[in-house]
Amino acid sequence: MSKVLQSLPVGERVGIAFSGGLDTSVAVAWMRDKGAVPCTYTGDLGQPDETDIAAIPGRALEYGAEISRLVDCKRALVEEGFVALACGAFHIRSGGKTYFNTTPLGRAVTGTMLVRAMKEDGVDIWGDGSTYKGNDIERFYRYGLLANPALRIYKPWLDADFVTELGGRQEMSEWLVEHGFPYRDSAEKAYSTDANIWGATHEAKTLEHLDVSLETVDPIMGVKYWDPTVEIATEDVTVEFEAGRPVALNGVRFDDPVELVFEANRIGGRHGLGMSDQIENRIIEAKSRGIYEAPGMALLFIAYERLVNGILNEDTLATYHEQG
Repeated sequence: MSKVLQSLPVGERVGIAFSGGLDTSVAVAWMRDKGAVPCTYTGDLGQPDETDIAAIPGRALEYGAEISRLVDCKRALVEEGFVALACGAFHIRSGGKTYFNTTPLGRAVTGTMLVRAMKEDGVDIWGDGSTYKGNDIERFYRYGLLANPALRIYKPWLDADFVTELGGRQEMSEWLVEHGFPYRDSAEKAYSTDANIWGATHEAKTLEHLDVSLETVDPIMGVKYWDPTVEIATEDVTVEFEAGRPVALNGVRFDDPVELVFEANRIGGRHGLGMSDQIENRIIEAKSRGIYEAPGMALLFIAYERLVNGILNEDTLATYHEQG
């Protein structure tokens, strides 16, 4: 039996990763209207662009969710980031700058932790907002099956009935209004943003044009270091590691690694660290351009590379750089 469902499983519970935006809001309402039982799961990834993430599950109930849960993913995501840091697992570089894989790290954590939460609720059908155009469709499929081998997949955006009825933002907003659901209209940005505690990804729309500069992006985790009116004061920063793991910043030890990363972001952000313009290859062999922010990871990586260069011999360093 195929694990990928081509049409809405009427009468069954369907778990969906819920962001509270237009796409997922209308998906929940539409599934309920057509006879499925939507259950929503929102990952708290320490998103810097989400000021009140605790309010998001309540919105899902307004749109017809039977279950709506907020899943705290911050600690797990920080741990994954520390592993990536220790391995130097950052394969995309351009112009001497590194992309720190912040979105893929977030997807690995989201795809497993939300499916585990669903499994606790007896939900074994999983949906998200990914389409056939990017990497996320494969990421969520594979990570979800790792967490629940019995998982089935239903994606509204790959359902012909859903796409025919609700093919664009205008159709989705009109559908919500016509069916009496609240609709929070937000100004459409010139690009899309996806963020978590480790970094932010800005891509699509105007950024697909290579003649559109990085400088058109408004950083959400740092300063516009290229702007001559932005003053960046010099600062001495110390990072302490134990067994390759960061444990203290500027002499302050953090028992909670999540708080350490928040502080690293604040320090790196005020110096404009970790912002880069990259072109990468998607698994469907399409090119994708992204503007990335990762101030805390950049700060920790600078210190960590200095550390390993001071400790490891030449052959071990070569292995670290080749296999990270």
